[in-house]
Amino acid sequence: MSRRILVFFALCAALAACCALTWHLAWQNGLDELRLNAAARVDRTTNTLKSTLDRYEYLPYLLSRHPVVQNALDHPDQASVERANRYLEDLNARAHATVTYLIRSNGISVAASNWNAADSFVGVDYNFRPYFIDAMKGGVGRFFGIGTISIEPGYYISQPVYREGTREIVGVVVVKLNLEWLQGADASEPLIVTDDHGVIFLSSVPAWKYHTVRPLPQNIEASVYATRQYAQQAITPLPMTVAKTLEGGAQIVRIGGGRDGRHAPAFLATHRSIGEPDWQLITMAALDPVESAAQNAVIVTALVFVSLCLLAFYWRMRRARVREMIRSRELLQTAYAELNERVAERTADLSEANAQLTREVNERTRAEQDLRAAHDELIQASKLAALGQMAAGITHELNQPLAALRSFSDNTRVLIERGDQAAARENLEAIASLTERMGNITNQLKLFVTKARPKNARADVARALRQVFSMLRPRMKNAVIDVAPELADGSAPVFVRCEDLRLEQVFINLIGNALDAVASCDKPRIVVELNAHEDMIELVVRDNGPGIPADALPRLFEPFFTTKEMGQGLGLGLAISSAIARDYGGTLLARNREAPIVADGPEGGTQADADGSYGAEFVLTLRRA
Repeated sequence: MSRRILVFFALCAALAACCALTWHLAWQNGLDELRLNAAARVDRTTNTLKSTLDRYEYLPYLLSRHPVVQNALDHPDQASVERANRYLEDLNARAHATVTYLIRSNGISVAASNWNAADSFVGVDYNFRPYFIDAMKGGVGRFFGIGTISIEPGYYISQPVYREGTREIVGVVVVKLNLEWLQGADASEPLIVTDDHGVIFLSSVPAWKYHTVRPLPQNIEASVYATRQYAQQAITPLPMTVAKTLEGGAQIVRIGGGRDGRHAPAFLATHRSIGEPDWQLITMAALDPVESAAQNAVIVTALVFVSLCLLAFYWRMRRARVREMIRSRELLQTAYAELNERVAERTADLSEANAQLTREVNERTRAEQDLRAAHDELIQASKLAALGQMAAGITHELNQPLAALRSFSDNTRVLIERGDQAAARENLEAIASLTERMGNITNQLKLFVTKARPKNARADVARALRQVFSMLRPRMKNAVIDVAPELADGSAPVFVRCEDLRLEQVFINLIGNALDAVASCDKPRIVVELNAHEDMIELVVRDNGPGIPADALPRLFEPFFTTKEMGQGLGLGLAISSAIARDYGGTLLARNREAPIVADGPEGGTQADADGSYGAEFVLTLRRA
């Protein structure tokens, strides 16, 4: 009994040793792979951020040498300041900066690119800002902080402006950049950027912003509050515990989980220095996958070890049984034949089991070969499907311009026959514009495939509607189009975050679908409504057609899904429109109306479907620009 206990404890000790070794090797291997991926990610992000900052590094210096800027600081009369305002506004728009402004040597801003905005920087005192102080000393000012007027964070680059022909500093030119795009990283792999004091000012996890990665000295904290760098935000330490520092500077940290952080999530922190300015970029890679892989490896090792122990126990028991059989044969010669038969049967069973196992192995090998062949075919099919989607998308987007080209061409031929040269010339100009638009559509479809979109573009809604109505005019002859007053007269332009061409594409699809829906109505009517909110613009296109079938609503925005008859549509319009809205931070919704469209005057009235529907409406929501 004691020998069996000793063997049991020895096996348990061996199992523990194997599991510990497996855990160590799996953990180290996973950690090394994670470190390589994290290093590549932090290098890539650092280069992106550095290239963005370097792209604008020389803009303030070039501005400081411009005569309009120097004249506005030397002689700040109304005409000089107005020229400077318009110059800065045009340059800021072309450079895609956030704000560009001029500060006199007394610290008061005299001109800015946002001079005509409600939160204009003109007249604001910036004596306390470090970038102004550094530039007045003759250096380059670099500073990240929250704006005192706009209350929006940004990176400020400043340069001194010297009086022409002298070394006298008459003012400072400042360029503000918005770096909030860096915070759009995947929240499962957090990304943070700290300043030279260790304060987090950019983070993909909003709760981590304006915390410190190391204790902040009292004098530094007082300086941050005095310069209003972070708009009097409470700067507190991030609950981060460094569990281990690895070779190369990477660290294993835990964030949260109380004072010791023992139960907090673990991350692999990889640091990179930006250089100039003195910032540090830190990526956090979760260690949960590494721990999970190590646990799985330990479980597999334990199962294999236990299986081997059971096999050894079985082999030992079999040997004991053979010995017993031999002993029994010596004692019972008469039972030898029966015993030999039983052994033969057992051997036959084992042979049959071995043959069955061989067949199963061969079948699994063939299945793996079939799976690889199917995988290769699936990859080829995916490539062909992607090519087909691009061809279908180009066909769908060029249908409307081609129809408009046909209409303008026919009208031009009639006008030339009549001798109306002025109207014919206008039609030819429209044809040229449509040709250019078709070229833009093919280029924009490339951007649609690669998901690359300029996020700071803006478009005038009224202008886009006019372009769309010009293209769809032949189809609008029999329908009544009600447009919101602020869009019809264009007296107060409404700008949204979207490219002109992409907004026109969305309107063409929505209004074109509405025209198809009301084609069979007695009194076709389409309403284009605008609802303005503080940060968003809501555009509603509704019709008095039969509405959207209930079974089609969930699939309405799927590519190649259409409710039209064969040959009348590709099913790509709404899918492309929805993708455009998402690319610019907006949404596109579809629903059936529960109330009729009511119109003023004798042509008004209501129209409802047999099932109680009063037509369909599409709600496009975009960010206000």
